[in-house]
Amino acid sequence: MAGYAEDTQQGPGGGPIVHGFPHLDTVRTALTALHRRLSADGVRRFAASVLPELADFPADEDLYLGVQRVAQVMVQHLRLPDARMVVSFRDMVHAGNVELAAGPEYFVELHARFKADRRDVAAALAHEVMHVYLHRLGLSLPGTRDNEILTDTAATYLGAGWLLLDAYREDAAVIGDRVTRAAYKLGYLTPEEFGYVLAKRGAAFAEDPEPWFRSPQAVDAYRAGRARHLADLRAAPLAAAPWTARRRYTRDRRALASGPGYAFTSDPGGAKVSFPCPHCFQRLRLPCRGRVRARCTLCGAELSLDT
Repeated sequence: MAGYAEDTQQGPGGGPIVHGFPHLDTVRTALTALHRRLSADGVRRFAASVLPELADFPADEDLYLGVQRVAQVMVQHLRLPDARMVVSFRDMVHAGNVELAAGPEYFVELHARFKADRRDVAAALAHEVMHVYLHRLGLSLPGTRDNEILTDTAATYLGAGWLLLDAYREDAAVIGDRVTRAAYKLGYLTPEEFGYVLAKRGAAFAEDPEPWFRSPQAVDAYRAGRARHLADLRAAPLAAAPWTARRRYTRDRRALASGPGYAFTSDPGGAKVSFPCPHCFQRLRLPCRGRVRARCTLCGAELSLDT
């Protein structure tokens, strides 16, 4: 069984980078699955992210000693004390690959281009070591694509995946006598989806990763993802929902009709509404009793609601 991080290039030799939020449903499913498997207390063990100085891989550091050092940073961050990473390089389609066996020794292959360009070695290793972590947890989603999205989401939410977003950049490329722009990224999430998961993490742990980004394109993607996260916090029946959303919610509640993300049921005790927690997307079910405060039973987030 192997895990890998996807390379995408725009320009010579590659296809266009996808933007927006095409995988949002799977990302939200991954966040729920991660919280269910780890619990709120387990997730809080990752309140500190991998710091830039630990992930940095300077050009004057020995290649093989340096890559082992960075791999160990990821192992220690994910609290895999008995996992040993043996890292090598070769030419291949993907940026990285790991063989998932019983352990404790895991063989990680990185694309040979990382020998010359070390900027994203830590990002590729964050993805591959997260495969090991999820394998040990026994956590996966059906299908290769969804499982890779889970890996990116988990790496990002647990504090190592900001490096994957920072790998998104535009560089100048020289073709003959012409200079063009080449866009480059790692991972299966779009840049904006990485930003979205980082914003969820930032809200949970009062963390702002923006100063860590070296890539201006990563900053823009993070801000776009954060805007989408803030929109989640304004969805009815949350009390911060805007007037237009509140008006539709009230109309749907009277008719017991489903709306964007919420649904109503009626029983002898009165109407109840179910809706996703905006942080972990566990569905909550509460009586329709006006303004209330509630705590998500999965992630522990406190919510102000107008049901």
